[in-house]
Amino acid sequence: MKQCGRYNTALGAEATGFRAVAKVHWNQTAAELYETAVKRGEGSIAQGGAFVVSTGQHTGRSAKDKFIVCDETTRDEIWWDNNRPLSPEHFNQLYKDFLVYAEGKELFVQDLYGGADPVHRLSTRIFCEYAWHALFIQHLLIVPPAKDLTTFQPQLTIIDLPGFRADPERHGVRSETVIAIDFKRGLVLIGGTSYAGEIKKSVFTALNYLLPPRGVMPMHCSANVGADGDTAIFFGLSGTGKTTLSADSSRTLIGDDEHGWSENGIFNFEGGCYAKVIRLSPEAEPEIYATTRQWGTVLENVVMDPVTRELDLDDGSLTENTRSAYPLHSIPNASDTGLAPQPRNIIMLTADAFGVLPPIARLSPSQAMYHFISGYTAKVAGTEKGVTEPEATFSACFGAPFMPRHPGEYGRLLRDLIATHNVSCWLVNTGWTGGKYGVGQRMPIAATRALLNAALDGSLDKAEFSTDPNFGFLVPTAVPGIDSKLLSPRETWADKQAYDVQAKALVKMFNKNFQRFESHVDPEVRAAAPIWKEAAE
Repeated sequence: MKQCGRYNTALGAEATGFRAVAKVHWNQTAAELYETAVKRGEGSIAQGGAFVVSTGQHTGRSAKDKFIVCDETTRDEIWWDNNRPLSPEHFNQLYKDFLVYAEGKELFVQDLYGGADPVHRLSTRIFCEYAWHALFIQHLLIVPPAKDLTTFQPQLTIIDLPGFRADPERHGVRSETVIAIDFKRGLVLIGGTSYAGEIKKSVFTALNYLLPPRGVMPMHCSANVGADGDTAIFFGLSGTGKTTLSADSSRTLIGDDEHGWSENGIFNFEGGCYAKVIRLSPEAEPEIYATTRQWGTVLENVVMDPVTRELDLDDGSLTENTRSAYPLHSIPNASDTGLAPQPRNIIMLTADAFGVLPPIARLSPSQAMYHFISGYTAKVAGTEKGVTEPEATFSACFGAPFMPRHPGEYGRLLRDLIATHNVSCWLVNTGWTGGKYGVGQRMPIAATRALLNAALDGSLDKAEFSTDPNFGFLVPTAVPGIDSKLLSPRETWADKQAYDVQAKALVKMFNKNFQRFESHVDPEVRAAAPIWKEAAE
């Protein structure tokens, strides 16, 4: 094999099992990968210099095609209710066939770090069939100093071959698409999909498996830090405002998606961002919008005029999940270290389309664990095919698809860290008020930002609080500059009986969802569950 570039020659491609590969390109720069991707016709250049690609039939993750090898190491450690097992024998056959498929092809390899904390980072090697996939993951992970490359020893190896087609009968999988993880070997095989997000999330899944036994909390969250070192963590599912609210020009952005919480503080897993850009507004999100017009950004499934090369971010004809991948330094106020002190505040965001939850509420450590494991938000009509009414969504730990271990394990770790570092926890509803979706209105963004700022600067601690009769958390009764009526959801509804009906229904949804976790949590966490109480006349 011809191998070129800077790399550890004692651990070349042959150490991973490759034979007769036409050429291996090691650790090319962004400019080299961009140039190669253009020459190979892997995408198109947009006005401004972004690289626009189509991912074909897969415009998002293939969650049902993700497998974890079940062996003596993982049998009792993996949350199998949420993860699909694969036998070691099937994985071995898949691995052999991956290596055969790669013969005669060019490969693009990146040696990168998953994690900004040198103590807990994961040295990751990614073999890519496409140059643009190598550019993508270089944006998303952390590029080592050049001196590290000649001694780089991977702890995780990912082989990403979009052109490979799995055989369900031969490989024990579901379809031609496969994402297979062998934690014992530290090896991930991705085939049959061009959606680059699978690479990024495979690294996150590995960190979610490896870090908890060390007492390090892996989190699907954004994080920022104020001038006096007051770090804040933002949990939230898609559409809750996680990226928007953490992108505050007065605070330094640590990262927008994946972080660890260790004895050293908060550290970003990544060196870049992977932002949704459908209907992105230059007024509301100017920093992210600007990245779609800059050289080297990778845009997935964004519609572009073939003549003018102008982008149409409002066009969702290919998918609603249009994405922009870019280095973190593209954001003006981003941290250049990816590190921050121990957090002072945790924000759990939810877009409650039922109009039941208050705009902000204070959580005890046990309540925080309950709501973290619940991972609640709600879809609204029109967001997905078949959704005509508000629909509750529960994703454990705000990231169930990437959680190999049981949510109770992550929840206990979070609760212990909250207690150890005396962290304030807040539930923030960015959804609806005055009625459910279609009746009420969206929570005013100005009010959300004002309440969030009050929580982060500590002034909200001085407010008077009352206990929510159903959810048991503490709700401020008066905050300067905020209409007190807005703080009490029931008071914003014209029809109080309709509110009670909806609140009762939401309490039941929470209770039903949490039944599967009750045997895995302590009594005080079970006691943090909402209990319906008839409203006083």
